[in-house]
Amino acid sequence: MTLAEFDHVTRRYGDVVAVDDISLTIDAGTLVGLLGPNGAGKTTLLSLLQGLRRPTAGTVTLFGGSPQDARRRTALGTTPQETALPETLRVGEVIDYVGGHFADRVPSGELADEFGLADMLRRQCGALSGGQKRRLAVALAFVGRPRLVLLDEPTTGLDVDARRTLWAAIRRQHEAGATVVITSHYLEEIEALAQRVIVVGEGRMLADDTVARVVARVGVGRVQLSSHEPKRIEQLASVVRHERSDDREIFTVTDADEFVRELVGSGLAFQDLTVRGATLEEAFLALTESRVADASPRKAGQAA
Repeated sequence: MTLAEFDHVTRRYGDVVAVDDISLTIDAGTLVGLLGPNGAGKTTLLSLLQGLRRPTAGTVTLFGGSPQDARRRTALGTTPQETALPETLRVGEVIDYVGGHFADRVPSGELADEFGLADMLRRQCGALSGGQKRRLAVALAFVGRPRLVLLDEPTTGLDVDARRTLWAAIRRQHEAGATVVITSHYLEEIEALAQRVIVVGEGRMLADDTVARVVARVGVGRVQLSSHEPKRIEQLASVVRHERSDDREIFTVTDADEFVRELVGSGLAFQDLTVRGATLEEAFLALTESRVADASPRKAGQAA
């Protein structure tokens, strides 16, 4: 069963095209990762699905109707990137207040246990750390037993242990029947949670595939070195992008081991070589920049 659908959706903010002719469906029972660098269009897609924005073109459908219909949104749970909790209310009071809007709600104690908040129920929200507030905000998205949950950067501000605790809670909620969409620019997070990955960049959908296939596509590396022959190194087969920063040459490569072998075998002079994995933003910039270049500058009159 399809819970939500984008049909050739475009959303513009003045001259800026935030979402550019995207079509996709979200089916019941899936855990979807919406992946991409900051500014890729992830939050705009969620705002359209929540009825907070209307598409400039195309159609967004939520539970078979318009997201602007409040009746459709009663089965939708959300956690936005930024949340404001009432500082003087206790955690248990906030859960009770939000849960009181739903006929079939999760009991406060059960929800608190699920998200590691049981020892905080009597604490005022103003006394919580940023990470604790974030965990509470995510928990509130599930209090009404929603059919579809949208989590926008849910682990922002969390340390490693808290992030993994939250991941486990999200997995359990999905196994219990919730369909979940998670936005992130952390590849590790989407890899740990999602079954299906949708990648967006510059407002366009760049990939819609399984985790394994998307991970394979972004498995590039970053090599930094010093050399008087950067243009010749740039011609090596595994190089997909070359930059320069602070007198260092930076190469984005499809296979770091192969690049080093090629470099040594070429006889080209270099020194101070370091290798690390690329960030998601670096990887997709390297692998997709030729594709998104056709959309730049992304002006309203020039959108594809």
